[in-house]
Amino acid sequence: MDLQLQGKTALVTGSTAGIGLAIAEALAREGAEVIVNGRTSQRVEKAIASIRKTASNAKLRGVAADLSTAAGANQVIAEVPTLDILVNNMGIFEPKPFAEIPDSDWLRFFETNVLSGIRLARHYFPRMLSANWGRVIFISSESAVQIPAEMIHYGMTKTAQIAVARGMAELTKGTGVTVNSVLAGPTKSEGVETFVSQMAASRGVDQATIERDFFASVRPTSLLKRFEQPAEIAQVVAFVASPLASAINGAAVRAEGGVVQAAL
Repeated sequence: MDLQLQGKTALVTGSTAGIGLAIAEALAREGAEVIVNGRTSQRVEKAIASIRKTASNAKLRGVAADLSTAAGANQVIAEVPTLDILVNNMGIFEPKPFAEIPDSDWLRFFETNVLSGIRLARHYFPRMLSANWGRVIFISSESAVQIPAEMIHYGMTKTAQIAVARGMAELTKGTGVTVNSVLAGPTKSEGVETFVSQMAASRGVDQATIERDFFASVRPTSLLKRFEQPAEIAQVVAFVASPLASAINGAAVRAEGGVVQAAL
């Protein structure tokens, strides 16, 4: 299917690994010019090289900036003043008992996972409305709906992303701009792979056992019963970002492997 992304410019934040890298690659394959973002030039250059291995004609640029800070957002905006598609993917997670989460962690998670996208959207969204076309997508999580007891601060930020996306969508009435969130499920990202590997080593079992135990005890409602591949989420995001998805607006699009049982 041709997603009609030729000539579109997309920024994917936190796109040097995992879901972000897969999204950047999916958009590049469809002909969009993609700005790859990460905290360091080394990681950005490595990600661009990785995408070119499978999409040799990809139109790619890189911006190294830490989007957990206002200065990082301003740097990106200065280097990329206009674009058509904004994918707010950059985020962090960390299991921690609720009673041990200090104020500084709550603030750090909110600034990194929520404000990073708001700062960029505050600049690009009005320009999309003026151009009468644009896409803003927040990469949320099943944790937004079924808040994980082991990292409540993370779940809070994922819920906030859905709220921001829906509120912004209300401002798009009658335009060609859409704002959505995509709910990813447990995914075999860089951080998860490291965690699974460490858990397997500490317990003296293979990684398949850790994965099976995770979905039996931690995410028992999963219908997929395995970690998603980043590319599985990326294909959903690419479609939502495309002109073909004009009827999808203000939605929390579920690509979470059936973990969420409640209707949205």
